[in-house]
Amino acid sequence: MRETVLERTTKETAIRIGLNLDQSGEGKITTGLGFLDHMLTLFAFRAGVALDVSCQGDLHIDGHHTAEDVGITLGQAIAKALGDKRGIARYGTASIPMDEALVHCVVDISGRPFLVFNAEFPNERVGDLETELVEEFFRAVTLHAGITLHINLAYGHNTHHMIEAMFKAFGLALGQAVRQTGSGVIPSTKGVL
Repeated sequence: MRETVLERTTKETAIRIGLNLDQSGEGKITTGLGFLDHMLTLFAFRAGVALDVSCQGDLHIDGHHTAEDVGITLGQAIAKALGDKRGIARYGTASIPMDEALVHCVVDISGRPFLVFNAEFPNERVGDLETELVEEFFRAVTLHAGITLHINLAYGHNTHHMIEAMFKAFGLALGQAVRQTGSGVIPSTKGVL
């Protein structure tokens, strides 16, 4: 099975993530940021993966370190669980509507980290999460998973709906990309990803 448990401790956060790419299920997610917990739950469900996240962060300062460090650790967990990427589909794409909002997401498990994030949010916060941290989270995942990720908000006006569509679209696209095809080959003409 493609699974891993990672721990990452800094002076700002202490994080433990368990990830299983071949099993779905209800995980326990507690970051101290309720809205981020909700988004990670939606991501895992749409990706069809089992995800447990525990984070103790310096939320007395703000949510930046927590959101970014959870993204870093999740990216590392994805990379570790994928191993040499043999037999994966590699690419995934999803367009997700959430009421009036529409998001397009494309993933390439390329080994070349790159984020394109086209979105502007009308509100500075949703619940306890500063909306500028959404891009920081996705940048951290992208860099540490070694993936190319494009997230494009086509339209919308409710910030909660916009962000929720992003996490769902990312989950669905990543789930497609990590799917095993049965080929047993590394999906690149270079022979390595």
